[in-house]
Amino acid sequence: MKSAKSSNAKRVAVLTLILFIGGAAWWFFFRGPSGPEGVLNLSGRIESDDSAVAAKTQGRIRAITVREGDVVKAGQVIAMLDDEQIKAREQQERSAVEQADSRVLEAQRQISVLEAQLEQSRITITQSQLDAEGRVSEAQAKVASAEANLAKARATYGQARYDKEKFTQLARYGVVSEREGVQSISTAESQEAVVAASEREVEAARAALVAAKANLQNPAIRAAQATAIEQQIRQAQSAVASAQADAARIRARLDEATANRKDLQIVAPFGGVVATRSAEPGEVVAAGTAIVTLINFNEVYLRGFIPEGEIGLVRVGQQARVYLDSNSRQPLEAVVSRIDPQASFTPENTYFRNERVKQVVGVKLQLTNPQGFAKPGMPADGQVLVEGDQWIAKK
Repeated sequence: MKSAKSSNAKRVAVLTLILFIGGAAWWFFFRGPSGPEGVLNLSGRIESDDSAVAAKTQGRIRAITVREGDVVKAGQVIAMLDDEQIKAREQQERSAVEQADSRVLEAQRQISVLEAQLEQSRITITQSQLDAEGRVSEAQAKVASAEANLAKARATYGQARYDKEKFTQLARYGVVSEREGVQSISTAESQEAVVAASEREVEAARAALVAAKANLQNPAIRAAQATAIEQQIRQAQSAVASAQADAARIRARLDEATANRKDLQIVAPFGGVVATRSAEPGEVVAAGTAIVTLINFNEVYLRGFIPEGEIGLVRVGQQARVYLDSNSRQPLEAVVSRIDPQASFTPENTYFRNERVKQVVGVKLQLTNPQGFAKPGMPADGQVLVEGDQWIAKK
């Protein structure tokens, strides 16, 4: 009986020793840092937002100056592209600019010639108008003079016919001499010829007036020619505007091509460490193709998860601390920078001191001064100060 009791006591002692050793092992190796009151504990991994540094333009890689693990400074040239395509494009655009400028000059010369022709046409129109009006006035005067002469000749002819009849009768009766009777006949015939000549002069003067009036149409004809010239000038001006617009667009493309020379040098947007090198010299890359991936070790955070039932205590901006496994007693100051909008199932690689729960909410604890110790991929523990604004140690 004593032996059975002794055996049971030994078993209890061994079990007690095992529990003590297990508790001690958990205390020293698995528990997180002892947190002060008013905090939430979590575990996770150190992460960083990497940046894929890419080419802004298509081209062949001439050289890459960094490799994985290299530390780079902001603005440092990490890769260079060949400028053959840029040179070819610049030459093409310069040739197009010269052609457009030549079109502008040719159209401007044409405008100058047309404007001179238009000015001459306007002068000719004025002169033609004055000349036509003068000719009409002169013809009208000649018509008036011819008609006056005709009227005078007809009057004289009428008197001559009257004298002829009277003197012929008087000569027959011997009142006047036969000679005077013959002379009156001759005078009447002569005046009749004068009337006929005056009538022809009137007809000629009227014909000249009609011709002069016809010349009044010449200014209108010349005005139509001037209108045609004006239309040609407008077309040439439109050609100038079009060529100038083309030249402006081509110069803009040339400036863009020249500006793209700066894009041939790919620089680091910030200081960090090269995580991956995705391309090699000689490769042809498209615009937006990543050349290297940079990680900024000064912008790292702990990505962890908090049980859904406790997430209501956490707010963005709360103070936090992060403990690295390499120095679990020295906290790194942090701040809650993000809380996931939705809960998710507990990740397989995340463990809590308490038993696992079905739903957790991801949080991000942004380290304010990583000091170069925290690197992506490291496991770490965190604490969020959810009560008060001071870290108070447990009593």
